[in-house]
Amino acid sequence: MSRFPFDAVLFDCDGVLVDSEPLVARVLAEMLTERGWPLTPAQAGEVFLGKSVAGLAGLIEERTGKPFTEAWLEAFRQQRNQALERDLVAIAGAPQAVRAIHAATGGRIACASGADLHKVTLQLRKVGLLDAFGDHIFSGQDMPRTKPHPDVYLAAAAALGVDPRRCAVIEDTVTGAAAGVAAGATVFGFSEGGPHHSTPDALRAVGAQVIFQRMEQLPGVLAAYAADAIA
Repeated sequence: MSRFPFDAVLFDCDGVLVDSEPLVARVLAEMLTERGWPLTPAQAGEVFLGKSVAGLAGLIEERTGKPFTEAWLEAFRQQRNQALERDLVAIAGAPQAVRAIHAATGGRIACASGADLHKVTLQLRKVGLLDAFGDHIFSGQDMPRTKPHPDVYLAAAAALGVDPRRCAVIEDTVTGAAAGVAAGATVFGFSEGGPHHSTPDALRAVGAQVIFQRMEQLPGVLAAYAADAIA
């Protein structure tokens, strides 16, 4: 990848690097149905796509008629983590793409997720990518504001010592794409089809400049992007 046009590449995690969304949706559907909000896994996936469970506490209280408590959130996280430890796999082509982009940028990559940090590190370790990101793993839940606000992407760019306007952000949801755009980055929308990614049209509507369908395409898509588009 000669003449690589970005100073750094910032990756979302869920749905971009790991195929976690179906597993989390299944756990949410089971636990929320038990709590009084009947949901199928498909419905849970649609409601929570790109959003944190804690961030939708008010909606959960409204639909279940019960308070959203730290105890319930901790129980959800425990069941979620068990499912991830047991069944999580990488998005096809993601490990190879990350390693190629790591080489092309001299290691200037980061993972910037809206999920809690324990979940992000668990997932990266499970699919063998924890070492590729090193200390550059960030959670929007540790920021003043999480996605769709830009804080987590701004923090990642600052830690790498690069201008966010010289970064590529890789996202698969409207919420995350909006965060990348708000940070001033060039957003590449990953949409391979199915219910666990935002549609290409929805990603474009919030400012994603390029849409691609397979993670193995990403190194070439980034390398081909015109450098003067972010000058």
